Amino acid sequence: MSEQQVLPEGGSAPTPPPVPAAPPGPPPARGDRRVLRAALRWTAAVVVFAVAGAGTAYGITRMERTDVPGLATESDGRWDYPPLTKPPLPAGRPGPAAESNPAGTHHADLRALLLPAPKGAKEDEALRGEDGWLATDDFLKEYGEKEDRDEFRQKLTDAGLRHIAARGWTTGDGTRTRVYLLRFDTAAMVEDTFFTTYFSYSDPAYSVRGTESMGFDKGFSEKIAVPGVQRTPYVEAKPYGKEQERYAYLAAGDVLALVVQSRKGTAHAVPFRQTVVLQSQLLG
Repeated sequence: MSEQQVLPEGGSAPTPPPVPAAPPGPPPARGDRRVLRAALRWTAAVVVFAVAGAGTAYGITRMERTDVPGLATESDGRWDYPPLTKPPLPAGRPGPAAESNPAGTHHADLRALLLPAPKGAKEDEALRGEDGWLATDDFLKEYGEKEDRDEFRQKLTDAGLRHIAARGWTTGDGTRTRVYLLRFDTAAMVEDTFFTTYFSYSDPAYSVRGTESMGFDKGFSEKIAVPGVQRTPYVEAKPYGKEQERYAYLAAGDVLALVVQSRKGTAHAVPFRQTVVLQSQLLG
């Protein structure tokens, strides 16, 4: 119904008179019929290809860039960690780097300061320990030489080791990660007895199992240092065995941390450094 058409009140629009059909024309000649059939076939083909092309274009516009072959943006290797949140401090308690906390005590639950596993990783339940606390001997399994284990165990005992919290996981590319947090009474005990003495140089005093030759990871930029946390990263140099190892020691207040990553072939630098920095942020 056009805007100009007005219906009578309570009525309906009048029915228009029928339009007489046009008289039929003469049938097409035989040659004309062949031309007509060919034209119809080409028209149908054009319509089919147009619909198919439109469907493909629509599909690409609905896909993410990384889903389209040839247009995928290569990942830089970082893992997808969940959002990190520091656990709340008890009322009236300062953080480990506060001036009012000269002992560098972490008043938050040590188990809550562990870095969570990234998305898609399979957790190592054996590292959960009992009630979230790992036995010292289980931690010392990281070290290959029995002499090193015995010596380190005695030093931990003499220094008054309080707790060890740990977490581990394996990602889809086969990288195995282990994170250990060792808690002592004071920051001075961590720094003077362990970090400065054994783990602040190019060669670690105790070698992680499976390693041949460890050296300082010079590619770990100091620009991504975390305030209040000292770190020494190591990387296994060639030639190494079936796996390459990367690990780092962290000194953060009253906590000495060890982050280890192992992978068959090559242990990638990016996820290792990402993991070390994120764990440092939770402790700092």
